[in-house]
Amino acid sequence: MRKSSPPSHGTPSKGGKPSRPVNRGPHQVRIIGGQWKRTPLPVLDAEGLRPTPDRVRETVFNWITHLIDGAWEQVACMDLFAGSGALGFEAASRGARRVVMVENSGPAVRQLEANRDKLKADKLAIVRGDALAAVQSAAQREPGGYGLVFIDPPYHQGWLEKVLPACMPLLTPSGLVYAEAEYPLDGEQAPEWMQDWEVVRADKAGMVFYHLLQRKSGTQIEA
Repeated sequence: MRKSSPPSHGTPSKGGKPSRPVNRGPHQVRIIGGQWKRTPLPVLDAEGLRPTPDRVRETVFNWITHLIDGAWEQVACMDLFAGSGALGFEAASRGARRVVMVENSGPAVRQLEANRDKLKADKLAIVRGDALAAVQSAAQREPGGYGLVFIDPPYHQGWLEKVLPACMPLLTPSGLVYAEAEYPLDGEQAPEWMQDWEVVRADKAGMVFYHLLQRKSGTQIEA
């Protein structure tokens, strides 16, 4: 996750700061559950690159596991603004049918590839590119092909309101979207572009709001 530039869980740059990666030595994330449980993975130390904390990931993956009745093997997952890959690697560890990570930062992509090779994660693909373009392309190729999408974009750049609508045709009818934001997506402060989405789970950690979303029934999908 990053907070403030097209690379993010991110990718380099935080609210208002430059997006150029600044290498400062290796950091790590720890996989929480599944076949690679407790495995530490190196993370590029770049400005604004901040993996989703363990406690938040544990909560979110408990939510998801409950909602899908533990059937991870049936779920294809896309991890947008992949950054550290903390969410995508966790999904792969839990047994997701396949995981596609999308990241725009070259150094972050190289670290993701190294971690994938370390784990021998053969059901995990890494794509370097723009998150919105990747979603639109995947929705054209595989409409309804994904049961879970992670969106953890840079803050203060309007990425969520652009990418979330593009996920509509990508998702299965019961598909889930995990979204992090610097504001709540439900309640009185919910933005207008959330009108086609139901918040099925939500919580807050520090200044970060995190949510699980589903398409509202009867929502018309534009291909």
